[in-house]
Amino acid sequence: MVPFKEAFLFWLKLGFISFGGPAGQIAIMHQYLVEKKKWISEHVFLHALNYCMLLPGPEAQQLAAYSGWLMHGTLGGVIAGLLFILPSVFILTGLSIIYVTYGNTPIITGIFYGIKPAVVAIVFLAVWKIGERALKRRIDLFLAVASLLALLIFKVPYTIVMLSAIIIGVVYVSIFKPGTSSGANDPTQKDEEENSYLINRNSSDSTRNFKWSSFAVKAVLFIVLWSIPFSLFYFFTSDFKFWKDLSLFFTQAALFTFGGAYSVLTYVAQYAVEKLHWLSQSEMIDGLALGETTPGPLMMVLPFTGFMGAYHHFGGSIWAACLGLLLSTYFTFFPSFVFILLGAPIVEKTQDNQSVKLALSFVTAAVVGVIANLGIFTAKAVLFPSGVSFASLNWPALIWIIVSFIALKRFGVNMILWIGVSAVVGLVFCICLNT
Repeated sequence: MVPFKEAFLFWLKLGFISFGGPAGQIAIMHQYLVEKKKWISEHVFLHALNYCMLLPGPEAQQLAAYSGWLMHGTLGGVIAGLLFILPSVFILTGLSIIYVTYGNTPIITGIFYGIKPAVVAIVFLAVWKIGERALKRRIDLFLAVASLLALLIFKVPYTIVMLSAIIIGVVYVSIFKPGTSSGANDPTQKDEEENSYLINRNSSDSTRNFKWSSFAVKAVLFIVLWSIPFSLFYFFTSDFKFWKDLSLFFTQAALFTFGGAYSVLTYVAQYAVEKLHWLSQSEMIDGLALGETTPGPLMMVLPFTGFMGAYHHFGGSIWAACLGLLLSTYFTFFPSFVFILLGAPIVEKTQDNQSVKLALSFVTAAVVGVIANLGIFTAKAVLFPSGVSFASLNWPALIWIIVSFIALKRFGVNMILWIGVSAVVGLVFCICLNT
């Protein structure tokens, strides 16, 4: 049995040190849970990771919840998932308050002047990395380009693009009918080595078995928990429509975040900025910069959007903005707990279903185009703040985007370190410009 106190302290620590995006966060979990503590075997860890990568939502946070569930059941899953995001919630709340209070001061302006181009480079680096892994076939490249054009040129809603990719994947699988399992993914560890882990593929823990009664109880409980905020705002606020729209918006965003935070930001930018007018393009990029500099999942950018939406809607009220951030956090991450705590027992019964993986590989291909669209969206706002024209091109920002991309891609500079460097460079540049 994994010691509960020791696991609790690890999840708490992870919430404060989980910089570097999902890749870094997953690496930390693997190093501690598999290599150092030998709590979870390599096979079980990778099996959980494979399915978390297929789910909508932040895969690293879902993997934490899944691992917590493996070790201590439902309570362990809830604690691991919550501690993964709570530190970033408190940090982001403080930074957001500072942002709206002092955002127009020369120091803050200078810092963000340097960070924004670096963020653009980070997004395009994500396109490069995911594209290298995902675009293996001609049809993958076609889907990526088609998704980009659909969003960029034809303004097709993000949800339609993602649903179309899923449908294409399902049709493809139904035509070619791949095998349901593959020997290539069979465990290579000997039973003696596998059994040296507390939780391994030979474990027979009754808490990990699927039961319809448990599934039904959890499903009803989740429906009640999702509904409670609506009831509270209906009876105790005078602006129920805004809070209802905010809650439904972030629930919808969470349900279609295939590909992680970079992909869903396209949807958020398209809807929250251009249709709801909760915040400007510049503020959205500032939120992305804040998300990159805090621990926890990058999807904390979504709660920042809720913060700014409530802040503007209620005439600059900090209290309303903080409530908007907390409510956005709740509805952004709540579906992840539902997916894991309801689906994990089912997932444990599956073994490398190739049909499902192939169908969802089409989603991954489409995500490349979605993230590329986000890169263009952010680059446009940073490079052409006064409208797209050669005369208004922000040359220092363009140079720093190129320098940042080379530093991150060619020399492998730590992302958090580079954001700090960019902040200093931006501040120094603005001071020199104004003297």
